[in-house]
Amino acid sequence: MSKKRNQSYFQLGLVIGITIFLNILGNAFFTHIDLTEDKRFTLAEPTKKMLNEVDDVVYVEVLLEGNFPAGFKRLQRSVKELLDDFRSESGGFVDYVFTDPNRGTAENVNLRREKLKKDGIVPTNLRVKDKEGKSEMLIYPYAKLSYKGRSAVVDFLDEEAGNGNPDQRLNYSISQLEYAFANALHKLQTGAKEVIAFTVGHGELNGYERKELVKALRPYYEVGTFNLDSATQVPPEVKVLIVAKPRGPFKDRDKFLLDQYVMGGGKILWLIDRLNVGLDSLRTSANYIPRDYDLDLDGLFFKYGFRLNPDLVLDLQASHIPMVIDPTGTQELFTWFYHPVIVPTTDHVIVKSLDGINLFFPSSIDTIKTKTEVKKTILLTSSEHSRIQPNITRLNFEILRYEPDPAKFNKPHIPVALLLEGRFPSFFENKVSQGMHNMLAQIGQEFKPVSEPTRMLVVSDGDIARNLYNPATGETLPLGRNRFEHHTFDNKDFLLNAVEYLNDDSGIIEARSKEIKLRLMDTTKAEQEQTFWQLINIVLPILFLALFGFIYNFIRKRRFAG
Repeated sequence: MSKKRNQSYFQLGLVIGITIFLNILGNAFFTHIDLTEDKRFTLAEPTKKMLNEVDDVVYVEVLLEGNFPAGFKRLQRSVKELLDDFRSESGGFVDYVFTDPNRGTAENVNLRREKLKKDGIVPTNLRVKDKEGKSEMLIYPYAKLSYKGRSAVVDFLDEEAGNGNPDQRLNYSISQLEYAFANALHKLQTGAKEVIAFTVGHGELNGYERKELVKALRPYYEVGTFNLDSATQVPPEVKVLIVAKPRGPFKDRDKFLLDQYVMGGGKILWLIDRLNVGLDSLRTSANYIPRDYDLDLDGLFFKYGFRLNPDLVLDLQASHIPMVIDPTGTQELFTWFYHPVIVPTTDHVIVKSLDGINLFFPSSIDTIKTKTEVKKTILLTSSEHSRIQPNITRLNFEILRYEPDPAKFNKPHIPVALLLEGRFPSFFENKVSQGMHNMLAQIGQEFKPVSEPTRMLVVSDGDIARNLYNPATGETLPLGRNRFEHHTFDNKDFLLNAVEYLNDDSGIIEARSKEIKLRLMDTTKAEQEQTFWQLINIVLPILFLALFGFIYNFIRKRRFAG
């Protein structure tokens, strides 16, 4: 009997010892197995690489502590899980704490809010629905990162995502957490925000028209403008140059600056309208014939490997515009084939996981063979039911009076956005003027006939980057917002991805293309079956425990009875 007792004590001690050892091991080495379909708990390889290069403590203060509704609890939990992954992958160099900016006396809270406001951190007014009614609370869905004396702010709640659906907005924000934190940490490692510039001086989008895109870029980059007329070169500090809907000609000097910027490894995002046409044009003329914009860029584009054709792409998959249908002024929405909604069909990281992108009077793009090796990737195409209309065709709203004939929309998958990567030949090879040589001499550079490995991206629509605004008040609508359909298309996300891909050699953009599937709870059904599931969760474990106790005692009695 004593021998059995000692053996039992030994087994108990062994179990306790193994349990303690496994707990110590688990604290020292954090890991998990990701069995989710969308791999939501697996960091992208570029993120892992960046974290492995961290050589000092990254301190993260998450301003999301408090008693929140279920959705924000999920966001809070997702942030914690992500930072645990960051800590594990970095070898313990990521340290974080959750704080509540609303805790304390009214005076302390107000002082804290003023300080946060100076850092660009402003609260979100959250409306909470409970059994007693509705209440409001101010929350701060932000984190402050500190690394080697430098700091950055991460805003992980996208207010414009989800087209007004709070669950979809939260889901999108959660899917972008890894990118938001990884991007901020990457900027801290490099020491400064990189520079993105919009060209001006050729009738490009003005400050109001590009306001929403600039606002979206500013958390990650220094954003400014650059006038080619007043420069001898495009500074190499400009990582991406955006040419957004120019309407005036580019002089040879301007093209030379752009060309040598590309030859030096510069990246350009071309957002080009080939034809001068818009809804306002059609409203002022019963039969409008679109004219070419005299940009004088065709030769440059041809040399780089693409051509913007003087035509228009029509698509049955398009957004809507209102038209008056009777003398009383009643309006109805009609599909406007000149405003195609492009749904990406490739898995390229720039367009992966994006929904519809709304273009306005786009043209078709052709690829051209280059003397150097340039990889060309078509990113966006029209749907299967599309066609091309030459620019000599008169445009008016009469097309809306008749049902479209699908048989005429018989040219599928027309390219409207193209990515080019490689070494580009110079447009000015064998035709550099003496003035151009003198300009290069001023900056101590020689003419480059072939580029360093680089990238550029062209979209055959400049309005993809234009937000609507009220000239009287300066108020703007979100980029991609269709004011007639009350829907926001993914124009902003496409452009952010494009800029990030052009600029990013580390590949962190892979984290941005993550998609987490939204599985919403049926709240009505949950309320109706609340008592049933409470009983299941409370009574069933007790029954299992009682059953286990009964079986255990039965087996024990039989063993010792013998």
